[in-house]
Amino acid sequence: MRIALKYGLLITLGVIAWIVIAHWLVPNPQSTVHSLGALVFFNLVEIVGIYCGINASRKASAGELSFKDGIKTGVAIAFVYAFSSCLFFLIEILVVGTKMLKGEQGAVVKPMWQVAVGAFAGLFIFAIFLGLIYSTVISFILVRYRRA
Repeated sequence: MRIALKYGLLITLGVIAWIVIAHWLVPNPQSTVHSLGALVFFNLVEIVGIYCGINASRKASAGELSFKDGIKTGVAIAFVYAFSSCLFFLIEILVVGTKMLKGEQGAVVKPMWQVAVGAFAGLFIFAIFLGLIYSTVISFILVRYRRA
């Protein structure tokens, strides 16, 4: 559990750093830096964090980590990342407001609570889902590498 907290929160710190730096350097929320750039960066940080967490778990268990334990560790890291990122974005909306949110021109205007709930659900579900995929691939590679 300690590894999941450490690496999940490190992933979230990477996301926070991206948000702060990207919005400071490129204030236009409709820029591709804030959509495509964030998508790529968030996934890379999650992959690296899950890899480092699973590898740390393997080292903590004297180099012996089962495929199942690797997946459990990776999903736990993804859960911590998903929860803490949603918490960060909630605090960001409450403190800064919605001026940093990407607004599509010509889009149907929805109440902000619906937009926020959809964004939080999407972030949480996709972080867990992709965390499961990344954990599976990384665990497979690390278990196979150990046996080779």
